[in-house]
Parts: sequence; C-alpha cells; structure tokens
Amino acid sequence: MSGHSKWSQIKRKKGEKDAAKGKLFTKLIREITVSAREGGGDPAGNTRLRLAIQTAKEANMPADNITRAIKKGTGELEGVHYEEVSYEGYGPGGVALMIDTLTDNKNRTTAEVRRVLTRHSGNLGEAGCVAWNFVTKGVIFVPKSGCDEEKLLNLALEAGAEDVRDEGDGFDVLTAFGDFEIVRQALAGASVKYESAEIQKLPKTLVKLEGEEAKKVVKLMEMLEDLDDVQRVSANFDIPPGILDEE
Repeated sequence: MSGHSKWSQIKRKKGEKDAAKGKLFTKLIREITVSAREGGGDPAGNTRLRLAIQTAKEANMPADNITRAIKKGTGELEGVHYEEVSYEGYGPGGVALMIDTLTDNKNRTTAEVRRVLTRHSGNLGEAGCVAWNFVTKGVIFVPKSGCDEEKLLNLALEAGAEDVRDEGDGFDVLTAFGDFEIVRQALAGASVKYESAEIQKLPKTLVKLEGEEAKKVVKLMEMLEDLDDVQRVSANFDIPPGILDEE
C-alpha cells in the first residue's frame, strides 16, 4: 500500500464535512484557473483542465463558478495570478513530504508551511531531497460496496491501468499519468461507480510508523492541507490498521 494511498484512506474515513466545502471550492477554483492559464480554456485539448473540471463537478461546484475560473485563467476576466510552488521536507519519524501549492504570495506561503512543519516536529528540506522517492500516477478509488472485483480488474487492465490494489474498503486503480483519463472514461462508461479520481504523487518506499509518531504525522498532514495555498500533500508513511481509532 502506498503511503499517499494510506493518507487518502484516512481522509475518506474522516469524511468530507460541509463546513470544509468552501475551502475545497477555493482550492479547486485555483487549480481550474491555473490549468486554463497554462494549457488554454478548452478542456478537450487540456487534460489538466479537464480533470480539474471533472473533480469540481464531482464536488458539486456550481457551473458558473467553473466558467468564471476558466475565464480568469484565460484572461477574459480579471483575476489573481497564482504561482505553482512545491516544497519538500520531513515529518516525524523521517517521513518524506511533498507539498504542492498554488499561491499569489510565495513568501507568505513559505512562512506558513515552515510554521506548520516546525510546530509539528517537521522541517523544510532542500529542493530534490525527497522528490526522487515519488512518482506521479493516476489513482481512481472504487468502493467495494456494489463492486464486482473481477469485472473491475478486467476492465481496468484492458483499458490500460497498471494495477488494481485492494485497500480494504475499496480498490485503487493505478495508471500512468498519460493513461489516466482513458481508464477513468472506461470505468465511467461501464457504470463503475468510483469515489475519487485524481493525480497523486505516490512514494516508492515507505516508512512504517506506530503509536504517537503515527498520530503526529497524520495531524501534520491535516494541518498542512488546511492551509489555503496548499493543494496536495504527499507522504511515504504506513501505519497499522486501527491505530487512529484508539483516540
């Protein structure tokens, strides 16, 4: 099991709260805006934008919000200029962290990321210190409820997926970055109900954590993702089943 998949699994169990929807929409709008700015406003020819729009729709974002975000990216409407900045560092137990942000003020974002890391027994590292341990993949999570495992396996692999992993409460369909949309469309076309479909940075090696150290890392991940400028946090940890239920 990948460390980032473990983090995704933890977030699913915690559940999406309505109170956090505004923060989620803010992050999605930034991604749509930057995607349109970098690759144009036509999702048919812009894979990143197409994925951002799909994710926004699955989060029930109003169509008007999506349209405005695209127009801000293409310059049709005035908007804030966001810069993509990635940070690398370490958490408790030597866990490697990749922190991807979209910011209009790099100095502010750097200070906020450093503050959270320092307060939760982590630290910023030099560029390249942990990036070698992560690979970009498409990850589609399919809940086990109502899922035919054999059908899913055959369909996903025929569509070009690299692997289908049992994650306990569901299956992670893993794809190469370039095959992600093809596989997602194949599953959707076959009426396979997936809970999430996103591009993730998955770790090549894992750090196994237990006890308080595991809880500290999860708390650090939560605090980092709660920052407005942070889009995604990837880590290479694994923890024993049920350890967080002890709280």
